[in-house]
Amino acid sequence: MANKVSNFSDLIQRVTASCLLHPLGSGRRFADDVTDTHSGEDDSDYEEHNKSEKYYDDDEEDEVSPAVIEQAKGDAYKTERQMEMVMLMSEVFETVSSMKKAYVSLQEAHCPWDPDKMRLSDMAVLAEMRKLGVLRERFRRSVGKVGGGGATEATKRTVAGLTLREVVAPYEAAMEKLKTEVKSKEAEIENLREKLKTATVLNGGGSSGRKSRSHPHHQSKKKVNYSSQLQGTNVLGVNLLPPFVTAVSPSPMPEVFESCISSVKEGSKSFTSLLLSLMKSAHWDIAATVRSIEASTTTTAGAPAAVRDSIVGPNHAKYALESYVNRKIFQGFDHETFYMDGSLSSLLNPNQFRTECFTQYRDMKAMDPIELLGILPTCQFGNFCSKKYLSIVHPKMEESLFGDLEQRRQVLAGNHPRTGFYGEFLVLAKAVWLLHLLAFSLDPPPTHFEGSRGAEFHPQYMESVVRFPGGRVAAGHVVGFPVSPGFKLGNGSVVKARVYVVPKSEL
Repeated sequence: MANKVSNFSDLIQRVTASCLLHPLGSGRRFADDVTDTHSGEDDSDYEEHNKSEKYYDDDEEDEVSPAVIEQAKGDAYKTERQMEMVMLMSEVFETVSSMKKAYVSLQEAHCPWDPDKMRLSDMAVLAEMRKLGVLRERFRRSVGKVGGGGATEATKRTVAGLTLREVVAPYEAAMEKLKTEVKSKEAEIENLREKLKTATVLNGGGSSGRKSRSHPHHQSKKKVNYSSQLQGTNVLGVNLLPPFVTAVSPSPMPEVFESCISSVKEGSKSFTSLLLSLMKSAHWDIAATVRSIEASTTTTAGAPAAVRDSIVGPNHAKYALESYVNRKIFQGFDHETFYMDGSLSSLLNPNQFRTECFTQYRDMKAMDPIELLGILPTCQFGNFCSKKYLSIVHPKMEESLFGDLEQRRQVLAGNHPRTGFYGEFLVLAKAVWLLHLLAFSLDPPPTHFEGSRGAEFHPQYMESVVRFPGGRVAAGHVVGFPVSPGFKLGNGSVVKARVYVVPKSEL
């Protein structure tokens, strides 16, 4: 009997030690220990031990199972967290890889220049960056869950609170900035309204009834008022829309671009006529000048075109001279600053750049270029005028036409001479500058083209400066030289290029 009691105590000690050393152990380990303990005992002892084992198991199940279940839950949570983080990192790597591919495509779109491919690649890069932002927020939200059951509720709330503040802080800062801008705009609108009232009083609103309905400015004023109503502004350019309607501000339309082309055409003709009359007064050899211009437009190799007879007919020298002027002043038109600097604002911030261009167009349209350059002689428009004048009027030409180089010296010094000739040039320069601003405010910007020498005449893309009976170019005529470029707009409409056509046999 004493031996049985000793064996029973030994059994209790073994079971207790096994539970302490192996809290997650299965019933199999416990059964093995019991089997090993009783391998040499008789059946009666074994049955008695089994009863004790059953009794012990029931007690241990009541005492140990909560801890075992809690730890099992913790292990399952850790496994779930690991799988979640693995999936998250996999998505991060896939997104980064896609963004790299999109960025490479964006770089390839620069050379050769492909605006459509560039636009799509830029959208792809932005989409992948947004995905990364979403993954970052997912990671931040999951930080509060790190630690499983071991993390206290207070710690979770602290981590979640920090993440929430980090997310909300940028929006709060942006909101404060917008509130400040709204207050500034409201003050500006109030100031402009006061100016409008003053201007209305000075113009004498009651005197309009005494004006003749046939006054030459009456119809133009109507047009301005109508256009202003469409744009939400008055005749002084004051925005009468409330601040919250700024999102629907006027935008450039292809029709505005086409009307601006007419101003360029008129300015080009006027300046060319003045230049030609000055050349005749200075006894220039007009025929030799025309041949020189023709030679500069020839793209074929071999003997220069100057050794051949001129293709320009009588009284058509003005077209050759206009071709020379337009070629010089439109050079660099496809760049946002006519290559006066290396600016890339149209690529880095396209939406903002388009808005700024259209704003400059509206502000500058009614300005006198002489008065503007008198105040800001070295502004971007002033630099454009200086560069183009020096390109069109070379030193020998100016000295021959005016007897000195005084205008050139003033331009080189950063000034703008107040002469009739330079003033006529500024009219053309302003028209081209406004056209350039409009082109870069359209989305997509228009593409310009010109009819090259010897090209077949296409009436849907070209317009002949020489008039033909019936208004149609006779068969067998080709382009002798381009006069002014044409443009293809984003809506599919075409502004025809002006060309000088000649019979194909004369080339």
